[in-house]
Amino acid sequence: MAEDKKLAGRKPYLAGGAEFAALYDVKRLQVSQWISRDHTLDYRYAKIISGSPYWLLQFVKGFGETTPRPKHLNQTELERLVKEQDPGYWVREVEQLPPLVGQAELVVLFRLPSGALLRKAMSTGRFRPADYNLSGSPIWLLEPVVADAPALQAGARGVDWAINEEVLVALRDGSYDGPGSRIVPRGKAANKAAE
Repeated sequence: MAEDKKLAGRKPYLAGGAEFAALYDVKRLQVSQWISRDHTLDYRYAKIISGSPYWLLQFVKGFGETTPRPKHLNQTELERLVKEQDPGYWVREVEQLPPLVGQAELVVLFRLPSGALLRKAMSTGRFRPADYNLSGSPIWLLEPVVADAPALQAGARGVDWAINEEVLVALRDGSYDGPGSRIVPRGKAANKAAE
């Protein structure tokens, strides 16, 4: 409990695919190739949120030293990313992450008929700003979102913003396997998966 209070208001340092690429001065496609073709990268140190991987920055920072051909880390980009996420903290294992959610998980959590209602609430300022914006996608710490639910419900017109308690429990304990919990192949990869 003391550890929870110490970390309150702080978030673990993370990197999405775009940030991973920037940290190694490569195109984002290269990160995908490290996974699919080279197999030098996997999702062991990533959390899948709204169907996309977000790696622990602690892992990303050391990744270049673990590959057959060492890769140079862009220290300036690392400093920028850390500063952007401050106040933050370093995490070594995915299991140490607090519950995190993206738009796909929030739609299910609040029983929304579509993501459009969530995006509208975000654009009008009714929904709290994202804690992260990684690879162009918003990500939130779950607990502050849940704490805001009564205010959302009080000001609701047409949508009741009722929390699905089963989904909440699953998100908190790491067993959530609904929309957003897996990477869905796109493009050529989707065609191969369908065959």
